[in-house]
Amino acid sequence: MLLGILCGLATCALWGLTFVVPRAIAPFNTMDLTIARYGLFALASIVLMVSPRFRPKNIEPRMAITALLLGGIGYVGYFVSIAYAVRLAGAAIPPLVIGTMPVLLAVIANFRDHSVAWRLLALPLMLIAAGIGWVNVSIFSSAPSGDQAAIVLGIGSALIGLALWVAYGLASTAAMQSPNPPDILQWTGLQGIGAGIGSLVLIPFTSVGTDIAFTDTELLRFILWSLIMGLAGAWLATLLWMIASKRLPLALAAQLIVAETVFGLIFGFLFEQRLPTIAEAGGSILQLAGVGLAIAIFTPSGRKA
Repeated sequence: MLLGILCGLATCALWGLTFVVPRAIAPFNTMDLTIARYGLFALASIVLMVSPRFRPKNIEPRMAITALLLGGIGYVGYFVSIAYAVRLAGAAIPPLVIGTMPVLLAVIANFRDHSVAWRLLALPLMLIAAGIGWVNVSIFSSAPSGDQAAIVLGIGSALIGLALWVAYGLASTAAMQSPNPPDILQWTGLQGIGAGIGSLVLIPFTSVGTDIAFTDTELLRFILWSLIMGLAGAWLATLLWMIASKRLPLALAAQLIVAETVFGLIFGFLFEQRLPTIAEAGGSILQLAGVGLAIAIFTPSGRKA
């Protein structure tokens, strides 16, 4: 179990970069980074398949299609959604929205299993709502009127990313814990190929063919971030998360997403070279407290209490 937790935390740290890199690669746009990231993910997966160990020869066709769809829709859709959310809404809101993932999974499980009385979830859900609301109200009140529409779009984009993350988490965990689970290395490679194929539809929206001029420094920075996000933030992170999904129950694996929120906020504030405002710090603490309380409620000892 310890290995699964460590792999999950490492994954969250790598995925936390998603909340800052889209702004670090300007003037390249989000679509440029998406295609570079997942193109490298697919390329690494294909190159590794030179070795028989990485070839998906023992995976059922249905599972193979699921892996390709998870890579093409889950990864690409999630990354694009969060990238735009960060650009439109700033450093604080998107990580907090994604941070509700553990509670959403717990609520979905409770609808299915009816394992916890709904009245017990009232307090943690109120804390989470208060935390996100505090941050949102603060940002709205301090933003110029012309920026408020962009913030609303950013929140909507973050919600789309959250929905895709929930679907990805449920599907990948179900596959890893099925009676005949796929090989982790082969499963990761198929997701990489699916992500590369899915990113191709975004080519018309890239900077290719535009009049935008890039300096050598900007180009080098884009290449470096693309390598980091493609090889570490995609291939390695997927491999680590599959290990965590296989070794940990869904309820525990979902809890680790709180770490992605924390890493995302830290990276965002480091990139902006500032400390969080009182509203951002207070809202984050309220949300983390709510998520922690909800997690405690869903543990066996919590349900007995």
